[in-house]
Amino acid sequence: MPELPEVETTRRGLAPYVVGRSIARVEVREPRLRWPVAKTLPRTLAAARINSLERRGKYLLFRTDAGTLLVHLGMSGSLRFLPSPAPPSTHDHIDVHFTEGGLLRFNDPRRFGSFVLTEKPEAHPLLKSLGPEPLGAEFDADYLAATSRKRRVAIKQHLMNANVVVGIGNIYANEALFRAGIHPLRAAGRIARARFEPLVAAARDVLRNAIDEGGTTLRNFVGGDGKPGYFRGSLRVYERDGLPCVTCGTAIERRVLGQRATYYCRRCQR
Repeated sequence: MPELPEVETTRRGLAPYVVGRSIARVEVREPRLRWPVAKTLPRTLAAARINSLERRGKYLLFRTDAGTLLVHLGMSGSLRFLPSPAPPSTHDHIDVHFTEGGLLRFNDPRRFGSFVLTEKPEAHPLLKSLGPEPLGAEFDADYLAATSRKRRVAIKQHLMNANVVVGIGNIYANEALFRAGIHPLRAAGRIARARFEPLVAAARDVLRNAIDEGGTTLRNFVGGDGKPGYFRGSLRVYERDGLPCVTCGTAIERRVLGQRATYYCRRCQR
């Protein structure tokens, strides 16, 4: 699933090509996404101008004259800007054509993505309960310690709770906990306040590193320019079970936690 770095990579790649352009028409070939694409969407967005492209968690926010288009890439989705029309492939479900030329194409083999238009994005059910951004000032050690107090849930699951902090998905939670030396199965409420400082720093670092390298291509993710991300080569524990720890040489272990694969070094993480 595209996580925060992949979504931010997409946003940065697309913004220069779509911001300031006017929508000529929207072509919906397959409306059956995670939530059905509204039949009124093409008509409402026709002639609207894209004023900005922002990100909130794993959602892209296309702010237009006709409202804000919330786009989620789901499990396998991608958005690409094409300078000229090209025949759509099987999973190219939506095209947004611009009056200035070019189009924005949404591809989603598993159809778990979404295109939702709203007038009040911050109050929309998809966004209103989200926690702070992990790269923002609100997410700090004091905040994370306060939200962890008396919580029995594993710290990895706590980090992945979008109501606590947005955008730290499975890959980056594994990597941040390894860098901070914290065992992913340790109860959030049993972690000393001092240990949240390196954890917050590690989460920020791993996300920034991934963004700088264009995200992590594990299956079929590509950015807005159609290029894959290269952070996979920097992963220290994720999908490295059985391989030696890069720090101490102990074999990396794998457990399933909350139906998600969890990787850790039993010697380096406590």
